[in-house]
Amino acid sequence: MALSEEEQRLLEQLEASLAADDPKLAQTLGSTGTPRQIHGRRATLAGVLFIIGLVLLVLGLQTSWIVSVLGFIAMLTATVIALGSWHKATGSDTKSKHKPASSSEPFMGKMEDRWRRRQEGGL
Repeated sequence: MALSEEEQRLLEQLEASLAADDPKLAQTLGSTGTPRQIHGRRATLAGVLFIIGLVLLVLGLQTSWIVSVLGFIAMLTATVIALGSWHKATGSDTKSKHKPASSSEPFMGKMEDRWRRRQEGGL
């Protein structure tokens, strides 16, 4: 069902005000594809780049060390892209609310944990 001219004009005004108020949200909403598709594309790109880097690394062993270095850099870049995509897709950027202090944790970590629990009213 098509929008009338008035509805289309109101929609454009809403989009413009959203872009002015919160550009990051407007960019996120205006991006093509769902976040799952975007992360899938990044993961595919990372996989292809990693394979290209591996091929360059092996070819460089037979020809020139510079090609091997370029292959290694491509593989490293692919790994960073893949980990960033995985990190965003899983939402693992949120920290856990409370992590119990272990005996291997440094002294300052234990003190920070105690302070956090005291602020939350846990002690």
